[in-house]
Amino acid sequence: MKIDNREQPPEEVAYYESWDGPGAEDIEDKLTPGHVQDIVEIFQTPLTGHYNWDYSSADDRIRKLYRLGKELNWNAEMDVDWSQTLPKDQYPLDESMNPFAGWEPFEALSEDEKLRFGWHNLAWMLAQFMHGEQGALLVASQLTSCAPTYDAKLYAASQTFDEARHVEVFTKYLQDKIGILYPVNEHLKALLDKILSDPRWDLKFIGMQIIIEGLALAAFNTLKLTAQDKLLRDIIHLVVRDEARHVTFGVNYLQEYVTDQLTEEEREERAQFAYEACVVMRERLIATDVFAHFGWDVERARQVALESSLMAQFRNLLFTRIMPNLKRIGLLTESVRPKFEQLGILQFEDLGHDGEVDWAELSKPLYEDAS
Repeated sequence: MKIDNREQPPEEVAYYESWDGPGAEDIEDKLTPGHVQDIVEIFQTPLTGHYNWDYSSADDRIRKLYRLGKELNWNAEMDVDWSQTLPKDQYPLDESMNPFAGWEPFEALSEDEKLRFGWHNLAWMLAQFMHGEQGALLVASQLTSCAPTYDAKLYAASQTFDEARHVEVFTKYLQDKIGILYPVNEHLKALLDKILSDPRWDLKFIGMQIIIEGLALAAFNTLKLTAQDKLLRDIIHLVVRDEARHVTFGVNYLQEYVTDQLTEEEREERAQFAYEACVVMRERLIATDVFAHFGWDVERARQVALESSLMAQFRNLLFTRIMPNLKRIGLLTESVRPKFEQLGILQFEDLGHDGEVDWAELSKPLYEDAS
């Protein structure tokens, strides 16, 4: 095993042998077993851990979520039908949702190149999910140590296993079914760095359970509606079941702590962090690496994406889960409300939140309502 220590993530797009779409004959640097190495980036964190010597369950909601996690475990190798494959001569996403339709640089592409763009766009999207899930895996493992209560430690341990499955299943899909690997988006990486390196356990909860997982949950549900590959829809269905529990855990665990345990100054600090995290995550939705790969003017393509009514609706939809949850835990303070309003997402604050647990929905068998 070769370990390559780097000071920052890779920046290049990598190809696996499974990529057989348009342009495959021109790719000489596909990843083969001989190329495999572990590329690692070291980070330092002043993590403050907590023993808990009580061992009694103080919050039945959290304990019940932990039990559901045990009951609804799934195996990426046994519970997913990997025999399903969407041919590379088909578009992987609903093309009616393409924000670049009608834009001259996109329309100038050949049909093969448009098809290749569609697969690269999906590869980028799933790579960011995969990178984000690795970040969630690392954060959940930290929470197991630093969460102060017994129930939260048990749940964080079960979530760590959930996140490991998510990394595994997205990695396998990217390697076996697409064959393209994009590096982590700089905005997502910046937020993960902040969450992982901060010593405060509640900030880790806010950043991961409320912001990143809340946004991912909405994005997964949207992808499930637009993906043309049944295999990918099946995978998303399983992942969403886990993520719904994670977000519910975060809201229920934080709602009393933020209002009862934090000082006004500490609460304002967390509220500002939540706002800044939302700004960063809005930028994380723009596939600038794909634009650069296709030789486009990256800033112009970014503006086209930002100005697209389809992308605006998509971005706003992603925050329909985050805003009511931030309000529920007391982080929509008067100082940040105008900032969220300027982003155009304060309007979602009174939608349904995850503080009221829908046990019937969370307890459904794994494959009920799968499509």
